[in-house]
Amino acid sequence: MAQRRMFSKKVTDTDTFLDMPLSTQALYFHLNMHADDDGFIDNTKTIQRMIGSSDDDRKLLVAKQFIIPFENGLVVIKDWRVHNYIQGDRYHKTQYINEKSQLVVEENNMYTKRVQDVSNMDTQVRLGKDRLGKDSKDILSGSDEPDHVPYKEIVDYLNEKTGSKYRSSGSKTKSLIKARTNEGFSLDDFKTVIEKKAKEWSGTTMEKYLRPETLFGTKFEGYLNEKQSANQKQIGYGKQKHQGIVPKFLQGKV
Repeated sequence: MAQRRMFSKKVTDTDTFLDMPLSTQALYFHLNMHADDDGFIDNTKTIQRMIGSSDDDRKLLVAKQFIIPFENGLVVIKDWRVHNYIQGDRYHKTQYINEKSQLVVEENNMYTKRVQDVSNMDTQVRLGKDRLGKDSKDILSGSDEPDHVPYKEIVDYLNEKTGSKYRSSGSKTKSLIKARTNEGFSLDDFKTVIEKKAKEWSGTTMEKYLRPETLFGTKFEGYLNEKQSANQKQIGYGKQKHQGIVPKFLQGKV
């Protein structure tokens, strides 16, 4: 298999591509780097875990038609032949012959599925044109049901406690909150974690980690169940002493 991969600005400089979250763009680049010489990838989940990407990123690439999925989990880069030309002496034919036989190469060098799969493609096109960006539906998860996750209330509470200005509409933030909610955590659990870590980290070198990416990530349950240590209880006094403020009961003793 050839070891070098190319990217065409005809694809990566489009508004459609650049409007996607950076995590989704990163997944696209990594999928291209790990594809075989015909653009097929059989370890998408592994690549997602390796770079910290989510299923929502993969679903968005499908919805935007940057990758074409197969029922067995394989995906192919739709614009593979736009990006890459591999010389014959370096080219190794894909082992996924059956899946490749389901594709045709259009005049613009893009892969599309053959006529018998038009119904699947129509579904993807409708998702891309009619549903993406509608707040009333959980688009990233592919569900038509209303999404009742309290994204705004959670992020507003974080901003209130930390003096930040994070947006509840950010796709990465929403995917983290959604993932924790799917695990059974409640609004009160989010508020508890925010309050705990804000008290513990504010005014310390850890303050920069008071952000959705850290608080709502895979360590969420650990933060929720953390017991406040004696040292943490002393943090408030330590900050006051450092700032030259002495509690009343110690005045005259320090």
